[in-house]
Amino acid sequence: MAAPGFWDEPDDAKKILQRASRLKEDVESWKETMAQAEDLWTLLNLGIEEGDDSVEGEIEEGVESLERVISQLEVAHLLSGEYDESDAILSIHSGAGGTESQDWAEMLLRMYLKWAEKSGYSTEITDCLPGDEAGIKSVTVLVSGRNAFGYLRAEKGVHRLVRISPFDANARRHTSFASVDVIPEIPEDVEIEIDPEDLKVDTYKSGGAGGQHVNKTESAVRITHVPTGIIVQCQNERSQYQNRITAMRILKARLFERLEAEKEKKLGELQGEQREIAWGSQIRSYVFQPYTMVKDHRTGVETGNVQAVMDGEIDEFIETYLRAKAKMSES
Repeated sequence: MAAPGFWDEPDDAKKILQRASRLKEDVESWKETMAQAEDLWTLLNLGIEEGDDSVEGEIEEGVESLERVISQLEVAHLLSGEYDESDAILSIHSGAGGTESQDWAEMLLRMYLKWAEKSGYSTEITDCLPGDEAGIKSVTVLVSGRNAFGYLRAEKGVHRLVRISPFDANARRHTSFASVDVIPEIPEDVEIEIDPEDLKVDTYKSGGAGGQHVNKTESAVRITHVPTGIIVQCQNERSQYQNRITAMRILKARLFERLEAEKEKKLGELQGEQREIAWGSQIRSYVFQPYTMVKDHRTGVETGNVQAVMDGEIDEFIETYLRAKAKMSES
């Protein structure tokens, strides 16, 4: 018989069941990894006993795959922050530079959508402001799945692009910037007090490609939190009601982020300069010409395979950063 009050709160029961489900997933992942290692060990022994060198390639490929899986499991273990398991709200904003930076922002959006797809996450673009000629000025994406925020928080900062501009008739080299912001979607049970009187709600017609519904009704919603000046908007859903719900979810997350930032600022004033500042705001450079290289300025990790990175292969950058950050926290 359960202890008095143990199941009294539905939210507590839900949390326990979710935690149990996630722990079960972790155990199953390690079991599968152990089974894969045992299969490779058996294959190796058979190859040795029978003098069969043909299995060497299969074993090498299996070991590389196993190392990759183990590395991912180890990094997932580092995601112990309070909201690391949460869904993520990813925002990209183009920097100064007009069309160049707007095109760069769209390239980053594609990169993250590709990464999310390969990682098994679902994505939803809630709002997108197109560029004047090409690209995008800003975009907000909900990335859903376990540890989405834990991984994507490694991407927060300024991303720098160096390339010969396709928009420059003289084929000159240009440097463009775009900023990436990542915050967790806050669970429903986290209380964030929002006074309806503090909200200014505007509706407008959805823009961009999207079928017959677009530009026909004022379904898009923009909410301004007057005391803080925070503005959120959503135009992805077909109904104004659904867009408002999504916008309020994002507003709740941004208000929570603001509260947490204020706490950290006060703590920093008491403790002195925080080590996190040493990482800098420009986190990564992507060089297309005169040579090809992507380099993370925080960890020193670099690769010459720019195309793979732009196709979503950014796990090495994310994992190395998370490992380095964990070591910093321990020291």
